Amino acid sequence: MVHHHRYNLLKKGGDEEAGTLLFLYYRRRRPNLLSVLFLSLLSCTFILAPHLFSASSSLSHLCSFGVQNEGFVGNIDVNAPLCSSIPNGRICCDRSHFRSDICFMKGDVRTHSPSSSVFLYSSKGNNGFISYVSSMIDDGEQEEHDELQHEKIKPYTRKWEPSIMDTIDELDLISKRANLGVHHPCDVIHNVPAVIFSTGGYTGNLYHEFNDGIMPLYITSQHFNKKVVFFILDYRNWWVIKYGDIISHLSDHPVIDFIGDNRTHCFTEAIIGLRIHDELTVDSSLMRSNESIVDFRNLLDRAYWPRIRGLIQEEEQETVDKKMSISPTSGSVFDYQARKPKLVILTRNGSRAIMNENSLVKTSEEMGFQVQVLRPERTTELAKIYRSLNSSDVMIGVHGAAMTHFLFMKPGSVLIQVIPLGTEWAAETYYGEPARKLGLKYIGYKIKSRESSLFDEYDKDDPVLRNPSSFTKKGWEYTKKIYLEDQTVRLELRRFGKRLARAYYCITGIHPQSSLE
Repeated sequence: MVHHHRYNLLKKGGDEEAGTLLFLYYRRRRPNLLSVLFLSLLSCTFILAPHLFSASSSLSHLCSFGVQNEGFVGNIDVNAPLCSSIPNGRICCDRSHFRSDICFMKGDVRTHSPSSSVFLYSSKGNNGFISYVSSMIDDGEQEEHDELQHEKIKPYTRKWEPSIMDTIDELDLISKRANLGVHHPCDVIHNVPAVIFSTGGYTGNLYHEFNDGIMPLYITSQHFNKKVVFFILDYRNWWVIKYGDIISHLSDHPVIDFIGDNRTHCFTEAIIGLRIHDELTVDSSLMRSNESIVDFRNLLDRAYWPRIRGLIQEEEQETVDKKMSISPTSGSVFDYQARKPKLVILTRNGSRAIMNENSLVKTSEEMGFQVQVLRPERTTELAKIYRSLNSSDVMIGVHGAAMTHFLFMKPGSVLIQVIPLGTEWAAETYYGEPARKLGLKYIGYKIKSRESSLFDEYDKDDPVLRNPSSFTKKGWEYTKKIYLEDQTVRLELRRFGKRLARAYYCITGIHPQSSLE
């Protein structure tokens, strides 16, 4: 804070001294136009002197404590995110969020994958990059090796979880003096910004792939309107293939493996790390153009519909090929089915499976639903899942990562989440609240202890059944072992049928044909 204190004294002293000079000058002689202009310039010089001689220290405080330096207030929206506006030749890191760090580099930016580094050089040529010249400066001192600023960052959005962050590759962000660019000549010059992030950590789990990766990538990069290049640390080719439809709607350029591509890529701007708002959501108040979770969902729609149209055409062709074998009355049956509200049961195998799933299907059909049982696998094409859920009216699923698929449902649809013992908080936080933000009609079904497989393993008075929170508050390992890995569900269909009836009425405005009241 020494620089700030000195800045305030200088500014106060500068204002008073400039005012005194003007007062004495006016008393001694009649001012002319040139004199007034000269004194105005002199006054400004006193006032602005602190900014001219302490820029780097001012920026350091700006990045650490928010918009505190009065010298930047005129150019920065005080309500804007930290580091939302920085001058050329600077690195600014926003470490204020408990979920993630994010750094910005502006000027002559160059990647150097062998050292896991990104360099920023302080002087630029006419094309925005340092010319290839001798590394010896005029006075013979090799100052090009001096670091002006050095930051470290792990560009993954689980900053608050040390155990997983220990597995994430770290990048060095280094600002150096002019002429050092000779050591890293540009192999590829890009005329668009770069966004660098990691697909390590929990990647492989659908919830984390969207919450920690895809949605923060949308939040961070969508304002570039696809004029951006993505660099990935902890690169996984299957991830790029799996989410290629979405990525192609965020960037016009191929994804680059940061470590695997040894070329030096040069930019005039780079963002390292991703911004994240909350669980599976986009906070419109934090977005430049007030985009929301609905806008993200619209992006998914644009991303998957080209593939869906291809699937439809393939099916139509198959129908044409088989039309001679279709009975004359089958068309009316299909029309009748199409008019029924569509219910998708998102099924699980193993833990948290619905053990009486067949009975649930029968009950739902008797109530008037057209039922589809969907069993997504790791290799299932997302466009196919999107097509099923986008055309559904109701989705039923047991709490778990697969519930992330609610993002594929249309606003106004109904989501029924079956909530096993010990998962109430997570079910509401990770899926219930985000679903409502998307505009879904959310119904949470908390099972009774007798609907859990744990009922057969523990005494009815055991705290595992009677007081799950006494175990979950002990930590994630207890929750995972007892309630996530070792629990299945057998629904009491008479009780659950009330939720089905409610969902049917929400969609159709009609009481169902059959009810299990």
